[in-house]
Order: sequence, then C-alpha cells, then structure tokens
Amino acid sequence: MIGWTLGRYFSGRFLALILAVFATICGMVFVVDFVEMLRRTSNIEDASTGSVALLALLRAPAAAEQLTPFCVLFGSMAAFLDLTRKLELLIARAVGVSVWGFLVPPAAIALLIGVGSVALLNPVSALMKQRADKLETEIFGQLTAKEAVPDVWIRQKSVDGDVIVKAKSMSGDGSRLTEPTAYIYDLDGRFVAQVDAQAAQLVDGAWRFERARVLAPGEETFTSAVYYVATNLTPEQVVRGPVSAQSVPFFELGAEQRRTEAAGLDGTSFALQFQTLLARPLLFLAMVLIAAAFSLRFFRFGGIAKMVGGGVVAGFMLYVTTKLVGDVGGAGLISAPVAAWSPAVVASLLGALALLNQEDG
Repeated sequence: MIGWTLGRYFSGRFLALILAVFATICGMVFVVDFVEMLRRTSNIEDASTGSVALLALLRAPAAAEQLTPFCVLFGSMAAFLDLTRKLELLIARAVGVSVWGFLVPPAAIALLIGVGSVALLNPVSALMKQRADKLETEIFGQLTAKEAVPDVWIRQKSVDGDVIVKAKSMSGDGSRLTEPTAYIYDLDGRFVAQVDAQAAQLVDGAWRFERARVLAPGEETFTSAVYYVATNLTPEQVVRGPVSAQSVPFFELGAEQRRTEAAGLDGTSFALQFQTLLARPLLFLAMVLIAAAFSLRFFRFGGIAKMVGGGVVAGFMLYVTTKLVGDVGGAGLISAPVAAWSPAVVASLLGALALLNQEDG
C-alpha cells in the first residue's frame, strides 16, 4: 500500500488539478453567459453592466455543477499523465506500490469532492440560481410584461381527478384568480365539466368560483353563485408554479417531494434528483477509474493521444448514459434508485475490469 507521505503528495496533485479544471470551466461558463446576457439586455436601458455581470456570476455555479463529472475526469487524466511523464508513477511502482495503491489517493479525493459537491456546492448553487431567477425577472420584467401573454395556467390533481385552470390574471399572493376557466376531468381522464367564472378564491381545500357557469357533456348549462372545485394546492404553490428538481437544494428535496405529492402532483423528479446526488461520489470514483484505465500508459510506448481521446469518449458516453437512464427513471419506467445508481455502478465495475486486464497488480 502507498505510504502516508506519498499519499498526501498524490492527493494534493489530484485535488489541485481537479479544482483548476473546475475553476476554468466556471470561468468559461461565466464569460459565455455574460456575453449572451449583454446581447439580450442591449435594448434595456435600466440593465447595467454590473447587474448583468452579477446575474451571470449567480448562474455560473449551477451550470458548472452539471459538468463536475468532466472536471474529475479531465483533472484525473491530467494528474495521471503528469505523474507518468515525470516518471513518478514508475518510481512508485519500483518501490513496490501497485496500481491499486496509488489509486487510493485519487479515489479518496474523488469521493471527498463528490460528498462536498452534494453537501456544499449543490445547496449553494441552487440558492444562487434562485437569486439569479429573481434578478433576471427584475432585469427583464418590463420587457416580459409587454411581450408575454397575461394568461395564467394552473394544473392540479385532487381527489376528484385532474383540473386545468386558465385565468386572465392572478393576485400577488396566489389566492385569487380573475376570469378563470376550469376544465375538470375524472379519475379515469374523461372530461367532466367546464366552469367559467368572474373570479375564483382559494379557500381551505378548494377553489371557490364566484358567479360560475357550468357546462357538462349531456347536461344543460347552469349558473351558480358559488361553485367549489377540490384542490390540494397552497397559495405559495400557485404563485411559484412547477418547481424544477435541479433548482431545489439537496437537503430540501425530500420536503419538496412530499409537498408536491400532497398537492396531487408527481414527485418522481425530486426522488430521482435525490438519488442522483447520493450516487454522485460513486460516479466521480468511476471517472477516476476511467481516467486511470486510459492514462497510465508510459510515454515511451507512444499512443498517448489515442489513449487520452479514448478516455474522453468513455467519460462522455458515461455522462450521456447517465442522462438517458435518468430520463427513463423520470418517466417512471424504472425506479429512481436504479436509474440513479446503475450507471455509476456499471461504470465503476468496467473501469476496475479494464485496470485488471492491463495491469499486473
């Protein structure tokens, strides 16, 4: 096994290069987004360069977080290649350290970065993304208000079935709708009735439609001073609308899933995101194994460019596979734990198998 001193040295090299790659990607994301935002705000007089730069800065971590597997892959490959080029890994082998011995430091760093990205980076990037969304609304608010259609659309599922509500406008606290129209379906998805009203008030457990006109298939149209439609929504959920699982911090995913399911909506995306984040350290470990399998060839043997290219392709295929399996899990075809964990588990096993085939221990 590798010694403590050599292990610390390797760990420092890997950590420095992975963080350097991450900082580079963050910088590239910021610059590209900043230039694009400057173009979009060129016709908005109140949008200052400082506010646009702040918006791009707040959006950068969330975008860079999606690329952290590549940061681990590229940083690990760079570290392995640098150690091989300087013959430091050859010396480590000469003193009796096997490939599994000097894989301990990068594997530990990958797992540590994975835990840190889940416990620290994800909550921070999610909160920054929420702040960025508010700032973006402030910057583009006037332009959006002029160009956007004012209609409000709300979809819900209650004990009676699905209901789609369209309204001309909504109060700031989400408790009152102006000129709403509700399309009501039963539990089997059959259309039941259309309710047109002058206003609708959100009360405890129901929408109260005022001066409503009800149209039902096969029945005569009738009017009612008050007509109730069951709902599990709260005013906060009405105002906020559908929430993306990627914008919810890790520690709030469980509570958000429960709130979503209590409103009668599908919470699979939150369960999948939670399991995906839990599996992230293992995914980073798989990236280190892939990097090792494609980067430990001695420079004097040649073919380094092909090896590096193969590692990049393998990492990209793993990333794409993770996304595809995640989409299948989000559609409910497989369970969230299987969709989140299977790519990382399979990639780790394949990376270890490749190392076993090309190394003598």
